[in-house]
Amino acid sequence: MDLAIRKKQSTTPTVISSSEDKAKFEKWDRYNRMSLMIIKRVIPEEFRGVVSEDTTNAKDYLTKIEKSFVKSDKAETNTIIKSLISIMYKGNDNIREYNIEMSNLASKLKALKLDLHEDLLVHLIMNSLPV
Repeated sequence: MDLAIRKKQSTTPTVISSSEDKAKFEKWDRYNRMSLMIIKRVIPEEFRGVVSEDTTNAKDYLTKIEKSFVKSDKAETNTIIKSLISIMYKGNDNIREYNIEMSNLASKLKALKLDLHEDLLVHLIMNSLPV
């Protein structure tokens, strides 16, 4: 069934094409149509609207859907920054674990190529502690 996704589309047979080439194309075309039907049936209707109905290749269809739902580093960065700023020490846990949690958030930002200066991290930690 995944022949249409794993292999490139065979060239459309012509009058001078061999019967073997015609058979390969027909097999690929059949599996491609079946794959598209399965994909369109399984994917929720809200996501199907992202790809135009003109797409007749299963592999292209999946590629277009994937491009529409690429993970955004900006959204993740924004979420981590909001967590880092709004987190408050509640006094229930160990202060060391709280500092490690804050450092962990800072390291996640660093992985997203947003390096927080150590002084800023210390400032955020100190401001989130109770007076």
